Amino acid sequence: MASFRSYVWDPILIISQMLSMQTVFYVSLGFWLILIDNISSTNKSLDQIFNHQSLDISSGSGKVILIAFMLNSLTGAVSLWLIVRRSKQCWDFAITVHIIHLLACWVYNIRFPSTMTWWLTNISCAALMTVLGEYLCMRSEMKAIPVSGGRADL
Repeated sequence: MASFRSYVWDPILIISQMLSMQTVFYVSLGFWLILIDNISSTNKSLDQIFNHQSLDISSGSGKVILIAFMLNSLTGAVSLWLIVRRSKQCWDFAITVHIIHLLACWVYNIRFPSTMTWWLTNISCAALMTVLGEYLCMRSEMKAIPVSGGRADL
């Protein structure tokens, strides 16, 4: 018996979607940082992405990084819509992207991120990415399905 939207477990699809999401996350974050750094004449470095202490909102460069992370969550929401296409899976992919980012920051700094600003920024970015991604996916899922009327000459 066939059911609506029955899926077969496809680990290759899930892994390729996750790799795509992670790639989009870092490429778009780099793009936003370069764009904002050029506007604000801030120094560019990998510390802006991976060093948890660089997200200090009391400094001008920390605010620049915070803005880039927020803009990146908007880009991440669009990529959820284009790559994942399922509102039920948006939360899973958004959280996984941010957990992998947590692990990358941990490895880069050789210690666990401990600043409250880093945690608040990443939690709010994950929430924003999830909610907007689900909204975009739901809009696509709720579109009317065109049904052809069959033979018109009856």
